[in-house]
Amino acid sequence: MVVLAFLVIGKALYIQQVEGSYWRSKSDSLHTRIINLDADRGTIYSEDGSMLSTSIPYFNIYIDFGAEGLRDKNGKRFRENLDSLSYSLAKLFLDKSSNGYKQLLQEGFRKKNRYFLLKKNIDFQQYQQLREFPLVRLGRNKSGFIAEVKSKRLNPFGMLANRTIGLARKNAQNVGLERTYDSLLKGETGKKLVRFIAGGVAVPVEGYEVEPENGKDLITTLDVNIQDIAQNALLKMMIQNEAVTGTCIVMEVATGKIKAIANLGKRGEGEYWEDLNYAIRASEPGSTFKLATMLAVLDDGKANLGTQVNLENGVWQVNRRTVYDSERHKRTNVSLQQAFELSSNVGMAKVVMQHYAGNPNSYISHLKRLRLNEVSGIDLVGETQPIIKSPKSKTWSATSLPWMSFGYEVLVSPLQTLMLYNAVANNGKMMRPYLVQEVQQDGRSIWNREPEVMVESICKETTLRQLKTCLEGVVTNGTGKPLSTPYFTIAGKTGTALVANGNRGYADHIYQSSFAGYFPADNPKYSCIVVIKNKPFAPIYYGGSVAGPVFREIADKLFAIHAQQAPVHTAVLPEKDSADYKYAGASDDVKKVMEELRIPFTDSVGKKTWVTVEPDNSFHPVLKGTATIGKMQMPELKGLGLKDALFLLEERRLKVQIIGKGKVKNQSIPAGTAIQPKQTITIELN
Repeated sequence: MVVLAFLVIGKALYIQQVEGSYWRSKSDSLHTRIINLDADRGTIYSEDGSMLSTSIPYFNIYIDFGAEGLRDKNGKRFRENLDSLSYSLAKLFLDKSSNGYKQLLQEGFRKKNRYFLLKKNIDFQQYQQLREFPLVRLGRNKSGFIAEVKSKRLNPFGMLANRTIGLARKNAQNVGLERTYDSLLKGETGKKLVRFIAGGVAVPVEGYEVEPENGKDLITTLDVNIQDIAQNALLKMMIQNEAVTGTCIVMEVATGKIKAIANLGKRGEGEYWEDLNYAIRASEPGSTFKLATMLAVLDDGKANLGTQVNLENGVWQVNRRTVYDSERHKRTNVSLQQAFELSSNVGMAKVVMQHYAGNPNSYISHLKRLRLNEVSGIDLVGETQPIIKSPKSKTWSATSLPWMSFGYEVLVSPLQTLMLYNAVANNGKMMRPYLVQEVQQDGRSIWNREPEVMVESICKETTLRQLKTCLEGVVTNGTGKPLSTPYFTIAGKTGTALVANGNRGYADHIYQSSFAGYFPADNPKYSCIVVIKNKPFAPIYYGGSVAGPVFREIADKLFAIHAQQAPVHTAVLPEKDSADYKYAGASDDVKKVMEELRIPFTDSVGKKTWVTVEPDNSFHPVLKGTATIGKMQMPELKGLGLKDALFLLEERRLKVQIIGKGKVKNQSIPAGTAIQPKQTITIELN
């Protein structure tokens, strides 16, 4: 038994020490498994081709020091390339010296490491350079170098439309377009056979691999410039007013394309991030909902814009509850149009109670025809269900109808509200909003989305004209008057809603400010809605003061971009004045300009130093000399540019005050008047 024991122990030592490597490699070769290979995720583009979300390849570099080609003739190939390879690696990565890389490689070679990690997460450019290095360029079998490809999701524009696109993180597909179109973006998974070696490291087995099919690309309707304008305008106001949350949507009127959608929530002190998609989350809309009330009343012929409504000085009791107008006033009898322009809750509630109290379903049927009781159907996961009450609802009460008339006791998303305003701008045609217009694979279009009409006509043509008049009146005469501009017309509606704060109810005086509308009003190209939830007890909270300026900034910048396509309106026509067609200046300078521009002119200057230029009927300018005036007399300045005027005035040691820019239109001291040094003169430029 002792001899047998020694034989067993001896055999065990022989197997472990002498035959160990052979049996270990044999064991490794028997441990194989098929693993999935993720396909390259598709790229999301803006309408103009800018990358909004893409996958960037990164590489983990391993070395198989047990590769037969690397250990030929006791590692001759490895030793011959070691110095040059170490030098190249040190120069590329700059994290170790050439000698440091040399020692690292020698240690791995000595230990015959089968899956030695050289470098993690190198980018594609570095990988391309590495492939040309000594030894590596000989190929995998001779060098032992193995590249494991990984990918990271990247949003090149950072926070811009981040929530709508999908967050740039490992589980990016959990929100936004990344989630909605995940099945298209992720492609088809491939397969790979791997062999597990010591330490549980998986080594690919050559020849046993099914390539994955890369994901498809999405072409969105988003415009990077418009998104940037909208997001910056929203962020600026939220920081200024220390707001809690905010959203802004810009839609193309004719198609329903979403050109921009910004969502910001506050986290920490003064820091904002796209934390939730507030654009598709239902809440009480407030006064922007009054457009739906006006549509119902006008379309049913219950009233017209001139119908008189008593606003009761902004306070009215109905069914033992009191309706208040948000902006205090002392108005009584006004027209229905004025009640809308003043954003009167009392006016809307009285009209609805007068005409629909006996049949609330008649009013509610209008809201349903406007699709306010349905989700918009936009291609984004996470849209919350709207709520439009009816007499059958459990929470219906005697005051539900009047409160619904001015945007309370209903829940709709900002996007649904915008769809209504966009339909008015689009001559009554309600479009379905959408974000993705094309799907491509390898640069080929495989699917296109066409604009979809949800409701062919939301109301009668006469009603539509009256609604447009009301929305334009809000900006010219009502609560949105500070937003008016002389360059183009804006139509829209302000909204200010008191919102509850959990168990505290309305005690914290949290207001939601909103503005919805479209521009230019006479030929609408874009519709837009801005909704901002303010902090408790915010000193400024009216929709026209918080959301309105954001809308105006977006409209101004978009109008400037598209100025050539849109007609320009001026509030005041300039008076006809021949001064607009007269110019003056130094004689030599004026003649030089005429000659360079090859404009024929009549020279009536003589020896005068200063001249005026006047056109005649044939547009042959006549140059007339200005009378010579002494140093202590006021010269004629009209028509001169500022530079020439200052030359003449400072030559006479006068103090000059300047109003405007351009050429001189008026002067406070008439020409020929005696003057004194250091006397003050005001010149007005046109």
